[in-house]
Amino acid sequence: MTTRITPVLKISVALIASFVLFGVIFPDQLEASLSATQSFMFETFGWYFQIIVTSFFIFSVYLALSKYGNITLGDPGEKPEFSRPVWFAMLFSAGIGIGLFFYGVSEPVAHFSSPPQGEGGGPGDVVGGVTYTWINWGIYAWSVYAIVALALALQQFRYKAPGLFSTTLRPVLGKSMNGAWGNAVDIVAVFATLFGVSASLGLGSQQINSGLNYLFDIPINPWIQLVIMSVITVIFVTSATTGIQRGIKYLSTLNITISGLFLLFMFIVGPTLFLLNTFVSSLAHYAQVMVPMALRMSPVDAQEAAWTQAWTIFYWAWWISWTPFVGMFIARVSRGRTIREFIFGVIFAPSLVTFFWFAVVGGNGIYLELYDGINISGQPLETALFNVLEYLPFSALVSVLTMFILVIFFVTTADSATFVLGMQTSGGDLNPSIRIKVLWGFIFVAATSILLFAGGLGAFQTMIVISALPLSVIMILMAIGIMKVLGQEKTL
Repeated sequence: MTTRITPVLKISVALIASFVLFGVIFPDQLEASLSATQSFMFETFGWYFQIIVTSFFIFSVYLALSKYGNITLGDPGEKPEFSRPVWFAMLFSAGIGIGLFFYGVSEPVAHFSSPPQGEGGGPGDVVGGVTYTWINWGIYAWSVYAIVALALALQQFRYKAPGLFSTTLRPVLGKSMNGAWGNAVDIVAVFATLFGVSASLGLGSQQINSGLNYLFDIPINPWIQLVIMSVITVIFVTSATTGIQRGIKYLSTLNITISGLFLLFMFIVGPTLFLLNTFVSSLAHYAQVMVPMALRMSPVDAQEAAWTQAWTIFYWAWWISWTPFVGMFIARVSRGRTIREFIFGVIFAPSLVTFFWFAVVGGNGIYLELYDGINISGQPLETALFNVLEYLPFSALVSVLTMFILVIFFVTTADSATFVLGMQTSGGDLNPSIRIKVLWGFIFVAATSILLFAGGLGAFQTMIVISALPLSVIMILMAIGIMKVLGQEKTL
């Protein structure tokens, strides 16, 4: 298979190399300027993110329940490419799977100890600790992914357009997406994907390094993290050469299975009745605060406003910035689903799993802090989960298993990312060449390694959040395009 050198590939690589070089030479200046831009964006456009994310959820539910729900993401009557369990495993692994381990303990405990209102840390803050996490990680996050994935899947599989981000705007902007403007949109998608995965890989190597330090006293430094990334690179490049039908499919299924066993272990050996009561109570609280929390800006309460910007609005921007990667991958594995099945499968099924996960894993941390006086909230994000496991049976064995799960999650994320980057920079090829996938794999690993040593990894993390503002405008146009093409369907 030949490697197609497109303008998007050449320009993207050149711009990314320039950005990384600037981050190496001027890491402090770059991070400071980007952080200031992020703060300005959250303070000025926080209301905007609250409204559009809520609107995306309402729009998704409307599509699922409307007459368009029976439309197939493919030819009429076409069967799904993957079974439901495999489909769910792949979209979940690419979506927020690794985040459940990184934030599974730390975020619910953080909201328990430092809620948006009050001092926190008391019995009355238990349910809020879980519910506020659900707000940030639940149906709104998956609704953002669903809009982009649906727009891409319709264009690729039903209307036979190339698998490019820019093709989703053709129903609205027409032929202008065939030239420079279309390339610009695709380059934005490449940047967002590269920044997101690089930041994730960098944070992941730091978390694995912290876990090794916590378990085996292995020192924490960039050299150890470089070794970790090198091992992960070898694994995911090997997986990438096998294609989506083998590498990603098998690794995702393995990961979900082992993660399910991990969750079951935490539920059984932890304070089971406390966890069940917390889960059910949080469901009731979530139903009450879901909409108010997703639209709250707190114009006169400084504590609440700071919390909303630091958590909820940050997450809205984070999910939007990940849509080029996650949305494209979800679209690729969803061929043959109806819109109704797609919406319920992408939004509600993962959200229910996410809800139970944070209630159980985070609930264990809250219980230890509330009843046993153990300072879980004071632990670094990277080690909070291992700190909780220390107080459960079979601590060493489960901690090692957790490290294995983390590695496989990062492999599937990196593998999926190289696949998406390959599609975007090879003219929308649904099966990009091995060379192009390997090329992108080494590019983002090299970029992450350089910035880790230069101390500029924070710039990547900030840049991906800033990219959410232009991407949100693209998403609005995508939603308009979805309605336009569905309104032209003649098979309803």
